[in-house]
Amino acid sequence: MSPAGGAAAALAGGGTAMAAAAQNAELTPRDFAAIAAIMQSDARIALSEAKTTLVQSRLARRLRENSLTRYSDYVALVQKDMAERARMVTALTTNHTHFFREPHHFDHFRSQVLPELKRKAAARQPVRIWSAGCSSGEEVYTIAMCLLGPDRTSATWLRNADVRLLATDIAPPVVEAAARGFYSDSIAAAVPEPYRSTWMRASGNGFVMADEARALVTARELNLFAAWPLKAAYDVIFCRNVMIYFDDAAKAELEARFVEQLAPGGHLYIGHSERLIGPAAARMRGCGQTIYVKDPAR
Repeated sequence: MSPAGGAAAALAGGGTAMAAAAQNAELTPRDFAAIAAIMQSDARIALSEAKTTLVQSRLARRLRENSLTRYSDYVALVQKDMAERARMVTALTTNHTHFFREPHHFDHFRSQVLPELKRKAAARQPVRIWSAGCSSGEEVYTIAMCLLGPDRTSATWLRNADVRLLATDIAPPVVEAAARGFYSDSIAAAVPEPYRSTWMRASGNGFVMADEARALVTARELNLFAAWPLKAAYDVIFCRNVMIYFDDAAKAELEARFVEQLAPGGHLYIGHSERLIGPAAARMRGCGQTIYVKDPAR
């Protein structure tokens, strides 16, 4: 072996050893507490000690990519490096979704809400819908397909209408995925016909959302507990299976802000295991399973 080859082999071996050390690094209670405090401060995500193994497995890659072998050194890094701190928050954010998830919500949306949205659009009034915590975009494009309808004829009401869908998430990679609107074959398989054949087109090893659907959607990064640069009142807000990661104080705060952002008579859809608490509960009326409408009188 040449000297250069020997040096390369040594470097490769060193990299392998460091990767193994990062993978097997111990996450001490003190380091976990520091990471949990950052998640609570920056994203209001509550991490219990039962999540220690999950945190360790998700952050092992961050240690490797920063050539670190101890979580204490990683904690020190994220306390001074805001870019890496944001990457840590992203790594510890759960992004799980699929098309037409909790289908009863979309049944209600199409039968009870969509007719009123069409009336608003016909009257030249703006229609605004928000997918908060949109993950990779399956939810917001499900909403878009419900608006477009099962065939192209049913979408004619949108041609001159002021209808916009906002999709936001704290994690930049999933926001980018939502903006692309590309989904693998296995993910797109969850879209029922005729929606899939009408509003998705084959592309490589998957499907991309049709231009008509993508034109309705704007994807943006947003921390739900930061300032919201939202000027309009929203007719519909979907925030599903997001608040399960927050403590009650954070849930109450966020739900109250959603109510303020809703137009009178606007609808809020939350996850199947979530509920309204605090001030929001007094201003909203249940109208279905985890579906609420803002009472104009409250």
